[in-house]
Amino acid sequence: MFSYRHAFHAGNHADVLKHTVLIATLQHLLQKDAALTVLDTHAGAGLYRLDGDYASTSGEAADGILRLLAPGAPTPLAPALQDYLDMVRAFNQGASTRVYPGSPFIAQRLLREQDRIKLFELHPTDARALAGNIAQLEAGRQVAVLVEDGFECIKKFLPPPARRALVLCDPSYEIKSDYARVQDMLQDALKRFATGVYAIWYPIIARPEAHELPRRLKTLANKAGKPWLHATLTVKSGKQAQPERRPGLPASGMFLINPPFTLEAALRQALPQMAQLLAQDRHSSHVLEVGS
Repeated sequence: MFSYRHAFHAGNHADVLKHTVLIATLQHLLQKDAALTVLDTHAGAGLYRLDGDYASTSGEAADGILRLLAPGAPTPLAPALQDYLDMVRAFNQGASTRVYPGSPFIAQRLLREQDRIKLFELHPTDARALAGNIAQLEAGRQVAVLVEDGFECIKKFLPPPARRALVLCDPSYEIKSDYARVQDMLQDALKRFATGVYAIWYPIIARPEAHELPRRLKTLANKAGKPWLHATLTVKSGKQAQPERRPGLPASGMFLINPPFTLEAALRQALPQMAQLLAQDRHSSHVLEVGS
């Protein structure tokens, strides 16, 4: 259950998609004065060293954030993608990129004094690292780290006091039941707080559950009468060319219920650039769908 460590994958192409969407979503939600609650169901360690043992072992950041930040990278970039790169740069000094902020630190950097963020993490090592990283912020009551099951424990925070919330759910999906738990969590959350913004990340891999998940989420949103947005980024073929090597993740998706109305336009500019700049073979592509 606890074999997955996001430190191996920090800054990869899936993080580029997820965190570009996260920043664009938060920027819109924070335009209103009322307090916002952010619930991160699988927070990880919060901060990652790209020159550390985990990230350097996998090398996935080299085909993700580091490719976008490399000297000579094409410009200009779509505003949403540029905002993402600016956020990562803000955590680093000089020209080198050694630190990668996970979603907890990205969200905290954007939040205002009146906003709150609840971070859930069950992995014992990552939970300790997260608590230590957050302690350095001296953020007081704004940030809470909970060593609890995010799928279940967000229930006690919905609806939030100011009736405004963003729920980010990005489990590892290393066990098949995570796919069903995402659907169950969303179904329950919409009953508790129908106007919340729900952002789900998922891997696109050769597993039936991975391909069924977005279809099930569309059905769930449509039955609830809620608008949705579905964005996918593919950087290479899912077929393994060299059987002796780990193939790596070929694609991932973000599914949002009650997305900001500004997000579609932002991603229509950013997604084609992601697919072009992060392509690992000729099979790179992107898809953007919306429903209401």
